Amino acid sequence: MSHVFHRNSQATPPEVSHGSGAYLYDTTGKAYLDGSGGAAVSCLGHGDPHVTAAIKAQLDRVAFAHTGFLTSAPAETLASRLVAEAPGDLDRVYLVSGGSEAMEAALKLARQYFLEIGQPKRSRIIARRQSYHGNTLGALATGGNQFRRAQFEPLLIEVSHVSPAYAYRGMEDGESEADYAARLVREIEAEIDKHGAETIMAFVAEPVVGATMGAVPAVEGYFRAIRKLCDRHGILMILDEVMCGMGRTGTLFACEQEGIAPDICAIAKGLGAGYQPIGAMMCTGAIHRAIAEGSGFFQHGHTYLAHPTASAAAGAVLDRLLNDGLVDRVAPVGAALRDSLQDRFGQHPHVGDIRGRGLFLGLELVQDRETKTPFDPALKLHARVKKATFDAGLICYPMGGTIDGKRGDHVLLAPSFIISDAQIEELTDKLDRGLTQALAEA
Repeated sequence: MSHVFHRNSQATPPEVSHGSGAYLYDTTGKAYLDGSGGAAVSCLGHGDPHVTAAIKAQLDRVAFAHTGFLTSAPAETLASRLVAEAPGDLDRVYLVSGGSEAMEAALKLARQYFLEIGQPKRSRIIARRQSYHGNTLGALATGGNQFRRAQFEPLLIEVSHVSPAYAYRGMEDGESEADYAARLVREIEAEIDKHGAETIMAFVAEPVVGATMGAVPAVEGYFRAIRKLCDRHGILMILDEVMCGMGRTGTLFACEQEGIAPDICAIAKGLGAGYQPIGAMMCTGAIHRAIAEGSGFFQHGHTYLAHPTASAAAGAVLDRLLNDGLVDRVAPVGAALRDSLQDRFGQHPHVGDIRGRGLFLGLELVQDRETKTPFDPALKLHARVKKATFDAGLICYPMGGTIDGKRGDHVLLAPSFIISDAQIEELTDKLDRGLTQALAEA
């Protein structure tokens, strides 16, 4: 009997044996094509020799040193490299152990920043419905997924949630993308006016929404308009690139494609590529100076901040992403995967939308393509698809509640950046097989 507290207490998953390239293998020898990188984590695939060598070399020097006493060369080098590649004025890097920690640090830094500069009324966050920002309490409160929030609601801070940029369902007939973006921005401005700009701390969003909606990018001009709105009212823009960043959408930072830069940015997942637990909160020099010239101390911390071994792993991941050109590979390979999905599912009666950027793609499943009617949530189609594709030897990331936390199903795909043409065909075939099986059983 397992004594691990598994995610699903009613089922023990197969045990992984090893990984190689785009595949994971269980202890029976069955191979699984990792079509979602776990949760958009394994951007380099499994068993990358450069990264594992860097980890081993760091372990030979020192595995851990507490940042209350010492810094380390891997952390210092990693921070400098990230700042050199970052958009805008991002200038400081706070290294943590994952995405939820990065977002929690971002929110707490935003609040302390306004205290340091003498604007203590600013504490309200504006975020979007159907967003996901992590499972710690501050991040969960900021996220707009009602299913994930419901049972913890009494523990969560009050956050203003506005409409997502979800063109497939939100854009009205005859409405242009520009008009849709303007309407969404007016809604944000109305929320600012409702509470008073002097109370608003931050606007928080994922440049491309990941797990909760399935690789949904914003329409053209949306984020540029919000950047201007935040600047006009002195509101910080916090971008959550935990899932969509580090090359996943075709540029190292997803916001580069929006032509903007945030005041605070959270990254994780692809930063460590699964080889070590790591994330980072990045902020502008101006925000850091407010702390440094004020109290001098960020009132926040964790034991494993700037972990030397994790930092060494992330540095080696950056070598592969940047020096070896894997980020440059994402756009063309992502286009090939999208073409394959479009050829196979573009006219599928139960695939309503194929969307995303780079190697971050989603398929929204519908009962009726013409009306966009979702499947009955009681069918739990996403769970059926997950099981059927897994049985077929494909790991993908189906989720339910796409539309409002209850209705809607989608499949998220986020394969490794090393995926081959043959593996793209394999992914498409196995997804087709699993979807066909799940629909037949539903």
